[in-house]
Amino acid sequence: MPKIAEIEGTPNPNALKFVLKEPLTWGIKRSYDNPEEAKDDALAAALFDIGHVTNVFYIDHWLTVTQDGGADWQELTRKIAEPLRSAPAANAQTATTVAAATTAIADLSPEDQQRLDMINALLDEHIRPYLQGDGGDLYVIGLEGNRLAVHYQGACGSCPSSISGTLQGIENLVKSIEPDIEVFAV
Repeated sequence: MPKIAEIEGTPNPNALKFVLKEPLTWGIKRSYDNPEEAKDDALAAALFDIGHVTNVFYIDHWLTVTQDGGADWQELTRKIAEPLRSAPAANAQTATTVAAATTAIADLSPEDQQRLDMINALLDEHIRPYLQGDGGDLYVIGLEGNRLAVHYQGACGSCPSSISGTLQGIENLVKSIEPDIEVFAV
């Protein structure tokens, strides 16, 4: 039963980040854009049942909820707290479970897998900590030739700056190791 340590605003005015005293997962990201995707996740499904919720994203000690802009945050926060407090805390998970959730993109050549590993290391060091600090994250979903497809999660998923400034910053950073790359969000 995770207790809420604090609630933080994010750069996205339609998203709040809930920092928890106990973890919900151990290194496994959960991101849902609609109730259908969340049907097998009791916590996420309960949050979508509240109404106005458009995205649920969580990992370890924090959860970000994004709303459609039509709800009062004070009222919505009280409603979110209920299922969050009754959710089970993370159980010890095996390395196999964590590895299965973080497997690399399938069917890449060894050379492309090496490129992707370098890109992810760069993102892990320079981008993801800041996105996670704001209640979101970034997931690489494809690498084809010189095109890198990324997907924003949590508060970043509907934040206006993620598609403009942040995406350009990510592309500029990745170009430091891949000068001809094009980064796009899906």
